[in-house]
Amino acid sequence: MVSRLARAVLITAMLGGCASLPPGADFPKTPSLALERPGETRLGRRFEVRLREHSGKSGFHLLPVGLDGFLARSQMVDAAERTLDVQYFIFQGDETGTLLTDAMLRAADRGVRVRVLLDDLEASGRAAQIAALDAHANIEIRLFNPFNYRGQAKLFRLLDFAFNSSRLDYRMHNKLFVVDNAIALVGGRNVGDEYFQVSSEFQFGDYDVFAVGSVVQQLSATFDAFWNGAFAIPVAALQRDTASAPALQALRTVLDEHRRKLAQTDYVRKLASGEPLAGIVSGRLPLVWAQAQVVSDSPDKRSVANGEMAGVLLRRPVENAAAAVRSELLLVSPYFIPGDDGMRLFKELRQRQVRVRVLTNSLGSAEDSWPLMVHAAYARYRRPLLETGVELYEVRPVPGRPKGSGEPQDAKRARRFALHAKVFVFDRQRLFIGSMNFDQRSMRLNTEVGLIIDSPELAQQTAARFESIMRPANSYALALRSGDGDTQSRILWLTEERGKSVAYESELARGPMQQLKVDFFALLPLEGEL
Repeated sequence: MVSRLARAVLITAMLGGCASLPPGADFPKTPSLALERPGETRLGRRFEVRLREHSGKSGFHLLPVGLDGFLARSQMVDAAERTLDVQYFIFQGDETGTLLTDAMLRAADRGVRVRVLLDDLEASGRAAQIAALDAHANIEIRLFNPFNYRGQAKLFRLLDFAFNSSRLDYRMHNKLFVVDNAIALVGGRNVGDEYFQVSSEFQFGDYDVFAVGSVVQQLSATFDAFWNGAFAIPVAALQRDTASAPALQALRTVLDEHRRKLAQTDYVRKLASGEPLAGIVSGRLPLVWAQAQVVSDSPDKRSVANGEMAGVLLRRPVENAAAAVRSELLLVSPYFIPGDDGMRLFKELRQRQVRVRVLTNSLGSAEDSWPLMVHAAYARYRRPLLETGVELYEVRPVPGRPKGSGEPQDAKRARRFALHAKVFVFDRQRLFIGSMNFDQRSMRLNTEVGLIIDSPELAQQTAARFESIMRPANSYALALRSGDGDTQSRILWLTEERGKSVAYESELARGPMQQLKVDFFALLPLEGEL
């Protein structure tokens, strides 16, 4: 039986390798667009006066604390009147992910149109739940660039990828959450417990920015382009069996039980306060009003980059903003592989005496597998970056003094911490916030979305937070120690232990196996994929 299935998957994968579009691309789907008149909704009317007072500008509020990201999303779903558009690389079925799923289903029950676009790379484990949700008349789910093989066996997924790598290597990394085309969240967070900092095992430091105004309609336009594009395949085109009403009812039972089970947890009880959304809507939590530019990749990014079709690429305006800085570039990226183009940019900035500071993850904060591959590639750039005069900081796996960094106090109870934000600050006058890492995958293989905001106030807020994370108790500052004679200079990791300055002569792994994996990955020609 297994051998028959293996042969079937192998044949399917080989046949799929001849196609440039994913399975289901010829399935009939109805185009749809964002809500045309968001000003006629309750949320649209609540911001109407402030939008008139700040004509031509959009309003923004930063959400640096993960829990606030979860609360804001849940409250935004509850406030939805007409439409909800959700676009994510990862949407997990853990505690917070299931609670948001429950809220989205209840919104659909009261007549809200719910469109969910997920990348298929991380969606396979939730196939049954996704199919059940798609059975709701007001919910439609589409998967970006799906695999041919629809089962759960990792071996067969790998076989599929091996024979279709030129297509399946292309992923949608966007993170976007829009309600009634009136308010939106954009930034680096996926949906899951670690992203919302409610996990006691592992937590990510990240950013969302709440947005209102014309920039929201521009963000919705990027969603519509992906939703109606050739790579967005309806779940109905991929399921062996049509989603059924009994499956949806069974899911409701599971979601109801999950909601009751978590009703007394601290973070769920905070939903009742209405904050932070209530404060933002009422004006108690002030918005910063500024000009902003939506930057995004076209859904068929590769064809745009190759000159085969018209479109937009996110990296161009971000690189232009970085190249134009006069005094300081602050770059925060959990995955940091500058490549030849990035090194040329940094060298040119340093020749003009621009201060360049980079905050990324340390080896100890890296998860297994993919992050370790990225870390192995990044490690090769440390010395040339330091020699160029770029200042490098690596986040410690357990921050010593998280207060002031934007993290909740209970972040200290998590066993491990890692950076996940993708934020660049230009001369403390402008900032980019979005889904793009400063690595080769984000530049060339993944689609991304974000904002460039012209706001000294938001730029200063962002810089202050990350200067807190850069403190010796929270990160390692890398430095070069001069060698003797013909001896090459050595890299030092400067930090603070129990209030005292410490200099490590090698990076701190979580164990010999982690270091062994990094050493092995460093031997492989993987950089173009990372």
